[in-house]
Amino acid sequence: MRLPRRAALGLLPLLLLLPPAPEAAKKPTPCHRCRGLVDKFNQGMVDTAKKNFGGGNTAWEEKTLSKYESSEIRLLEILEGLCESSDFECNQMLEAQEEHLEAWWLQLKSEYPDLFEWFCVKTLKVCCSPGTYGPDCLACQGGSQRPCSGNGHCSGDGSRQGDGSCRCHMGYQGPLCTDCMDGYFSSLRNETHSICTACDESCKTCSGLTNRDCGECEVGWVLDEGACMDVDECAAEPPPCSAAQFCKNANGSYTCEECDSSCVGCTGEGPGNCKECISGYAREHGQCADVDECSLAEKACVRKHENCYNTPGSYVCVCPDGFEETEDACVPPAEAEATEGESPTQLPSREDL
Repeated sequence: MRLPRRAALGLLPLLLLLPPAPEAAKKPTPCHRCRGLVDKFNQGMVDTAKKNFGGGNTAWEEKTLSKYESSEIRLLEILEGLCESSDFECNQMLEAQEEHLEAWWLQLKSEYPDLFEWFCVKTLKVCCSPGTYGPDCLACQGGSQRPCSGNGHCSGDGSRQGDGSCRCHMGYQGPLCTDCMDGYFSSLRNETHSICTACDESCKTCSGLTNRDCGECEVGWVLDEGACMDVDECAAEPPPCSAAQFCKNANGSYTCEECDSSCVGCTGEGPGNCKECISGYAREHGQCADVDECSLAEKACVRKHENCYNTPGSYVCVCPDGFEETEDACVPPAEAEATEGESPTQLPSREDL
């Protein structure tokens, strides 16, 4: 049924809010499903391997086991445990390929002991042998025995997909993953193997493990007397950090950290490394400490009855609870009530004069 145009447009905002569909690559491939079925079959063989051993009569058990080992009864027990009832794809594949599995079990197991190779690679042709790829199961770059020289992953390895190209491991590059990237050097190379080892952190290129083996220094390092040494960016002029920060050197780099809140400029972490103190703070015992304005000889709060409370870097003046605040004083409750109860002075009338 086709939705009317208006209804379809109304669904558009809802569709935009839906999470993106999983990538096609995440959907199990035919090879992945076949391999999964074979893995479960092999596990079923393990689980039923000694099922008929009861203990006691060893000769009878061995005779019974030899019959059970390749019996249809054992095959049925394995098949029954292969797929969960809710696994539609597994059950669909099992139903379609049950005859193949039965033929292998009863007739071909001795000749082809590797079920995966016979079933997934040669019979269904959905997988390839390790080290091969693509529709025709061609050898990966570097050969099927050591794809990508053992230093990378072959695209499509073991499947009917991919192009056989190499995705090299960290430190390796080149079509066969035999060359070393910058930051690595060749510590072993012969006709069959290539091993790249990480340079010292100070080297961009190198021929050995130490900072004296660098061909070129990394950014943040400089060649000094034959070795790559760390550049102290914090000693540069002008300094690399802002006036409210201090510089912290690190190997090949640096970071800018915020000064303590009591500082006006600083040379390091904490109130003991301030260049100057902010207003409300003063240097005490080598560091910027809060000034208690309320304890100074000269009163900070000058109104009568007023209380002084110190705060970090400042202070506040507050009238006690119940006192009335005026411009000049904090008026006690009794005085405030008396003032409010007094009648205003009455001026004499013209007749009284």
